[in-house]
Amino acid sequence: MSESLIGMPVDRIDGVLKVTGSARYAGDFSLPGMLHAVMVTSTIPAGRIAGIDTAEAERMPGVRLVMTALNAPRLPKGGKAALQPPAGRALSLLQDTAVHYNNEPVAVVVADTLAQARDAARHVRPRYQPEKATLDFDAGKAAAGKPKQAKDEPADTARGDFEAGLRQAAAKVDAVYGTPVQTHNPMEPHATVATWEGDTLTLYDATQYVTGVRRTVARTLGIDAGKVRVICPYVGGGFGCKGSTWSHVVLAAMASQRTGRPVRLVLERPQMFGPVGARPRTAQHMTLGAAADGTLTALRHDVIAHTSLREEWLETCALVTRMLYACPNQRTSHRVVRLNSGVPTFMRAPGEASGSVALECALDELAYALHVDPVALRLRNYAERDPEKRLPFSSKSLRECYRVGAERFGWSRRTPAPRSMQADGPLVGMGMATATYPTNRSPASAIVQLLPDGTALVRSGSQDLGTGTYTVMTQVAADALGLPPDRVRFELGDTDFPEAPVSGGSQSVASVAPAVQAACAAAKAKLVGLAIADGASPLSGATAEQVDVVDGWLVHRGDPKRREPAATPIARRGGEPVEATATAKPGDEKKAFSMHAFGAVFAEVRVDPDFGTVRVQRLTGCYGVGRLLNRKTAHSQLMGGIVWGLGFALLEESVPDPATGRIVNGNLAEYHVPVNADVGGIEVIVLDENDPHVNPLGAKGIGEIGIVGVAAAIANAVYHATGRRVRELPLTPDKVIA
Repeated sequence: MSESLIGMPVDRIDGVLKVTGSARYAGDFSLPGMLHAVMVTSTIPAGRIAGIDTAEAERMPGVRLVMTALNAPRLPKGGKAALQPPAGRALSLLQDTAVHYNNEPVAVVVADTLAQARDAARHVRPRYQPEKATLDFDAGKAAAGKPKQAKDEPADTARGDFEAGLRQAAAKVDAVYGTPVQTHNPMEPHATVATWEGDTLTLYDATQYVTGVRRTVARTLGIDAGKVRVICPYVGGGFGCKGSTWSHVVLAAMASQRTGRPVRLVLERPQMFGPVGARPRTAQHMTLGAAADGTLTALRHDVIAHTSLREEWLETCALVTRMLYACPNQRTSHRVVRLNSGVPTFMRAPGEASGSVALECALDELAYALHVDPVALRLRNYAERDPEKRLPFSSKSLRECYRVGAERFGWSRRTPAPRSMQADGPLVGMGMATATYPTNRSPASAIVQLLPDGTALVRSGSQDLGTGTYTVMTQVAADALGLPPDRVRFELGDTDFPEAPVSGGSQSVASVAPAVQAACAAAKAKLVGLAIADGASPLSGATAEQVDVVDGWLVHRGDPKRREPAATPIARRGGEPVEATATAKPGDEKKAFSMHAFGAVFAEVRVDPDFGTVRVQRLTGCYGVGRLLNRKTAHSQLMGGIVWGLGFALLEESVPDPATGRIVNGNLAEYHVPVNADVGGIEVIVLDENDPHVNPLGAKGIGEIGIVGVAAAIANAVYHATGRRVRELPLTPDKVIA
């Protein structure tokens, strides 16, 4: 038997294509006769378009169409037929003159060249009838409403007697923590190329969910889903914003239909702020009580987050609090403030990333109040079972994550008192936090063809966000087929392929890999069946159990001399490929187990005592995430999440103008994300963990857990360095020295 490819640090299959610029992203597709579209967006937060002057724009060179609410195609149900998150959202499709937020699409200009379209777009002049806008999050908190639910759970929960538990407490923490609006800003902006052939629509779209785009666009336009094909071979980052189908996708299809030509629509960077989602602002009230030994007696997490007036979307911050620590008396609640803003959406680790800021900082405050080490406090309240669902965890290595992470980081060198460590001027601080993220899985399908040249073609309608899906699925397929990986080609990103779920919720590997494995196992069994039934094969007459495929050879297990190339039986039957399809889906595992990945994050910071500038010297993350399918891509995933957590803590904030609601730093010059100079040393440790319950491969998703807990660990380190507790992120110098 050859060594299993599962877990091996195989280089990225698509690496050369990406570094040479050969990988084709949505905006790279160029079709014969293609036109270019540019969106015009609103400059008021609320009101109506009283009139729109398009005459000058329409006269400009190369302009083919200026589409507004006056001439846009009428859609079924006013374009509101597809409100079904995650794919279907509240869209702005020029069906009426209402304005719901600043930067909302109000027109589309289509021209022969991009420069012509941009120039003409500047000459489209809407005339507005403004209305009073609701923009103040703080003012709206008192009237915040209760959402329908928190993902699949109730918006509010209660267990035990919170008031009694709080009365018993020897130490208490009562504080409010805030996180700002954040915008995804992947390197690749949203882009769509739309083209019609008769009544059939093809979309080249930058998306995390090709099937979701197909369904949403079909419902919105009122056509059969079979008439829509969506293609997306590569995604230049998504982080959640590309998991939904936004207005520009349908607008591109409408513009293409009106002009009778292919149309490319790429969002400009400022248009990424509003029309395609963001992480909402939150205010999170934490109330904790603990006995003198650190045992939690009461825990309460009340969340207020902003949402839009058009669609209710909730940042489920308190879900992490419900399951992470053993506390007999707990309450959680979620409320939303409706604002004239773009619809919020999923952003890497939605709920957990922002919720862990409040929970883990509050625990740190409690540790100081009790004079207990922060790691020891978490161990004292370690949950052996999910305290909310009252189920055992399918696997949990968190205790070992604390131990190994603390040892590798050098936590024992930390002196407990705030402002007690210094290094040649800067104050030194060490902080830590827990990371967790639910293990998700959805139905997925795959198809495999064993070809007469000895190679295999494997397909699934999944997506690769740059995370390594091409590579990992090639490994799984090659391992299941018994072929070298260079003889397996994996294709994705096309609705003509078998259906797969959204690449979100850290579920692509957990969902698609079992389908690929099952399809390949079925194809391999068919191939073995061909050989043993073929009198011309040296394996003729053997049983299926006696034959394996190893490195591309059919081999008799008991007599290795009886062998032949895997392609030979296919050739003997005329070259007809061996084909198999499989669907893999979750069963009732979640009725028996609570499924999560876990980790521990440690941070060391240096803070300038005069200027309040914070530098993250080093970060250590130790994780238990089931079985890794590729150690190299997993390391990259987790490191990327940690870097984003650093940005969450120190830099990222979309700042709305309080008068107009427009994001004033809506570009990458002023919306700051970490660059190389901001990132110190990062150590990623992944423990060997066996979870036989999550899926046949034992793999948990890792796309999002890397960001969870990092911002809290850094905030806690800043407190340790300075003795100043900053509860409102980001940790900018003005807050640190105020």
